[in-house]
Amino acid sequence: MTTSALQMYSLTAQRAAAEVISCYSTSFGAACRLLGARHRRHVRNIYALVRVADEIVDGVCEQAGLDAAQQETVLDGLVAQTHRALECGYSSNLVIHAFALTARQAGIGRDLIDPFFAAMRSDLRHDAEPARLDEGAHDSYVHGSAEVVGLMCLAVFLRQERPSPADRERLEQGASGLGAAFQDVNFLRDLADDTDRLGRSYLGTAERLTGIDRDRVVGRIRSRLRDAEAVIDLLPRDARAAVRSAAGLFEALTDRVAQTPVEELYRRRVRVSDARKAAIIARAVGRTWRERP
Repeated sequence: MTTSALQMYSLTAQRAAAEVISCYSTSFGAACRLLGARHRRHVRNIYALVRVADEIVDGVCEQAGLDAAQQETVLDGLVAQTHRALECGYSSNLVIHAFALTARQAGIGRDLIDPFFAAMRSDLRHDAEPARLDEGAHDSYVHGSAEVVGLMCLAVFLRQERPSPADRERLEQGASGLGAAFQDVNFLRDLADDTDRLGRSYLGTAERLTGIDRDRVVGRIRSRLRDAEAVIDLLPRDARAAVRSAAGLFEALTDRVAQTPVEELYRRRVRVSDARKAAIIARAVGRTWRERP
């Protein structure tokens, strides 16, 4: 069967998206490889667009010499191109093209996409004062930057499924909670970079977190991870090992964060050893393999 020019272009776009995840995230990339083939490329397509947007607002444009107005123009362009690609199914930007393929197939609409871009836009602050989010601003940011991404991935997993309304609601709550838990873990891991380089505090209005503040966030993370893990068995079987692995990796990171003094978190980014990652992934795969189809 002859491959059309558009099919070749789309294949190339999805390979480019896969390269983004392989370069930027070893843990997420490892979990993604556990997805069934019908899901894997779609989740990579989502991640690639999210990563590109995140890099725009986290300093890449600034390091390239763009001023504040130019950085906003770059983000505006990414948003506009994404909207157009959703409508017509094509973009000259490979990452956007790959994302649009997934969004159109999985029914991902602007109700999820626009809150994500709004969260990214809120990071483009250029005043001298540090950005400190109170509880309401934190929740709004986490919804746009993380919860909707979890819901996008869920849309991929369920695009060929017909769960009951009650099960779909539970799955959506689990996907949102898992995204929020991942984001809060990263906020704690990135205290040094967010504070020193980016001038941001996502976890409160105080100048520095205390041990009590850290423990409060850790408690919230653990609760959301438990809720998410409770509904993994409602997912299609070829998505469970990957989601379990990702949840397990972030649970291990949460344990490391909880055991690390706050002042040390302001100096370095904690991580989980490769051996520990391998054990978590093996356990997730084994549990899923033992489940009945």
